[in-house]
Amino acid sequence: MVRPGGRSARVQAAVHAAVRELEAEVGREALTVPLVATRAGVTPSTIYRRWGDLQELLSDVAVERLRPETAPQDKGSLRSDLEAWAEQFLEEMSAPTGRAYLRDALLGDPDGSNAGQCSAYAAEQIDVILDRAAGREETTPDVETVLDRLVAPMMYRILFRPEGLGTAYARQLVAGLVGTIDR
Repeated sequence: MVRPGGRSARVQAAVHAAVRELEAEVGREALTVPLVATRAGVTPSTIYRRWGDLQELLSDVAVERLRPETAPQDKGSLRSDLEAWAEQFLEEMSAPTGRAYLRDALLGDPDGSNAGQCSAYAAEQIDVILDRAAGREETTPDVETVLDRLVAPMMYRILFRPEGLGTAYARQLVAGLVGTIDR
């Protein structure tokens, strides 16, 4: 069993930091497991044992980078909170860096656990928004409905049809979602 904060956590932190530093210094194309291992102060076999290959390591790093750093903004209403969150999500995920992280997260994910973790990040953020709205006695949809009606279309467009994405698209999706619960 892995101990939180133990050697395993230190190795993961060192390897993740090495990947980020080396990507900035030499570029992604030049990354190799031995190069990352040397920078992290571990043996290549440590990386192969824990991550399997470079793509799985890059996937793990990408998932960590996709983790939200702050709670969603409180704008005072469900609609305003969802709009602010959707606009920020769309902006970050559709940027070249965000799209690269999404690709990495999915490419090195043979069992689907990284995709599940990314979905959990979005669900946690939406939970905060919905709990806040419920506290204001607003009618709210469930998390799955928000994922299906707001997050899923944005992710599809980000990955497969990125043209035309922006504030207007995010607001259109939120309006459609909120319109279904106002009836």
